[in-house]
Amino acid sequence: MASYKKRNRVVRDTYRILDANFNRAKEGLRVCEEIARFHLKNKDITKELRALRHHLTAILNASSLDRQLLFKERDAHRDLGKKFTSQNSKNSFKGIFMANAQRIKEALRVLEEFLKLLDTTSSKKTQKLRFHFYALEKKTIEKFPALLDSR
Repeated sequence: MASYKKRNRVVRDTYRILDANFNRAKEGLRVCEEIARFHLKNKDITKELRALRHHLTAILNASSLDRQLLFKERDAHRDLGKKFTSQNSKNSFKGIFMANAQRIKEALRVLEEFLKLLDTTSSKKTQKLRFHFYALEKKTIEKFPALLDSR
């Protein structure tokens, strides 16, 4: 009985981690997409960011994850990390873009690792998406090098 409870808690904790990071990655992609659209005014980068966001949603929808359990395990009210904020370099479009690019990469890596516990196919798809984002981030910075100067 104790091992069942432990396994159940591991699954529940894994679902909480996955839910938080699917949301984090999609939110970060949307923020970068809006900067590409309205500030950089670059149609191609905007389309690629939108496509990545939709691709991440498709990975979730095609996964073997229990979508109801993702929502059931969400506990934003008691989330210990909800009050953690970082104020450094977010006072400009450049700072916001770079902070969200980092958030996307971190969230995709977390998804890749924790999906290995429940759905290895989705984990591999997420890994490909992460590397696609690395390439898109590089392309964006090469086209708009001022993004690296986030002061």
